[in-house]
Amino acid sequence: MYLLGYDIGSSSVKASLVDVTTGLAVASSFFPKQEAPIKSLEAGWAEQNPQDWWSYLTEVTKAIHVEQYKGQIAAIGISYQMHGLVCIDKEKQVLRDAIIWCDSRAVPFGKAAEQALGTDFCLENMLNAPGNFTAGKLAWVKENEPDLFAKIWKIMLPGDYIAMRLTGQVNTTISGLSEGIFWDFKKNTPAAELMKFYHLPESLLPDIVPTFGIQGRVNQEASQLLGIDEGVPVCYRAGDQPNNALSLNVLEPGEIASTAGTSGVVYGVIDQVASDAQSRVNLFAHVNHESIDPRLGVLLCINGTGILNSWLHHHVAPDLSYAQMNDEAVQAPIGSDGLVILPFGNGAERMLGNKETGCSIQGLQFNVHKRAHMLRAAQEGIVFSMMYGIEIMQQMGLKIKTIHAGKANMFLSPIFRETLAGVSGATIELYETDGSVGSAKGAGIGAGVYKDAKEAFATLKKVATIEPQNETAYRQAYEQWKQVLKALTK
Repeated sequence: MYLLGYDIGSSSVKASLVDVTTGLAVASSFFPKQEAPIKSLEAGWAEQNPQDWWSYLTEVTKAIHVEQYKGQIAAIGISYQMHGLVCIDKEKQVLRDAIIWCDSRAVPFGKAAEQALGTDFCLENMLNAPGNFTAGKLAWVKENEPDLFAKIWKIMLPGDYIAMRLTGQVNTTISGLSEGIFWDFKKNTPAAELMKFYHLPESLLPDIVPTFGIQGRVNQEASQLLGIDEGVPVCYRAGDQPNNALSLNVLEPGEIASTAGTSGVVYGVIDQVASDAQSRVNLFAHVNHESIDPRLGVLLCINGTGILNSWLHHHVAPDLSYAQMNDEAVQAPIGSDGLVILPFGNGAERMLGNKETGCSIQGLQFNVHKRAHMLRAAQEGIVFSMMYGIEIMQQMGLKIKTIHAGKANMFLSPIFRETLAGVSGATIELYETDGSVGSAKGAGIGAGVYKDAKEAFATLKKVATIEPQNETAYRQAYEQWKQVLKALTK
């Protein structure tokens, strides 16, 4: 028996076919091989055609030869790029290109809603300032494209659209509504006050289905196109960051999932409805959230992470591979002999109150520091920025125990891993997994193939465990880093 998982990203669509017994992917692929285009008709805009996602899904499904597994696929799961807006009419036809996660046109609409409703109300009820999320994007469409808005029957997130193309059913989840700032956690209903402010009828929201459970079944049209048996259930759906956490078996309070590619994410789980008074992090319903037993994902995104290491590779150490950069960085001591790098050179950082500080190198001594110091200070600066965000989470009640991550990107670096373990005091566990495998296992939970997450992830392969060491030295270096940050941002 097999499970089929899709991961709908803004750069590609990935699919994995997972053997239920072994938990391993027997087939996996992605499409397109070149990064998918993003339309930017004006500065700060970002759009994609939802039909393109479906075309990519069609190609990648053929690439993993699902037709060879007729009668053997038990369920389908979907992970997707968060915060997008898809608008359809009564014939289920897309009315315009999707406004995706990195589009910033909704910022003024979010600010207006926060002013009108009050910051306290927004944080207490929706756990976030309305900001640049899906609700504000829909408000932009209403104001700027009124004729098109009048034709909208339902709005969806990217994963909802893919589920509709597979099943013909139009629905969403509480987790999905929360990521669009459409959910009121205090009332446990859609966010009526926000929608009233924007003059958005609640009828535009799809029906709500559980994150885990039968959400629809593959219809005849999708079956004929994709080679998947008609009637196979779609049993799981989640945004990419909650799904990444699920993929790493991060479901309980105190557990953290982290990624560190070009940008970095720290995603922690708490069991109480809380918020950050300065809205430096976002909170959404996690995949296993229940109103009577809350599980909230606290999401911190840091723009300047691996992109700093990449910049050093291209402009400071072009003669070295990344592995060689790590080897050279080890030659410098913990704390880099006082050299401090703030990695915030990739745009405004929400964690810093949306300040755009730029990357800063402080304390450089020509008679002390060498390239090794800079290479180490960069990795330490990236880790310390993540720790700064973790401290915000701790103030909200997160008690850190473990940090789960895939063995990829910055987590390939021993210095990076050891610094994060040392400064946080948490054990780091590295795994071999990805979003499409996670969504497949999520489908297995939703279909009852697995009795629970423990069984689903019993086969998750842990490839390394890093215990905290040299905690005092790392904490001292971190405190020095924070002093530099404080001086720069005061």
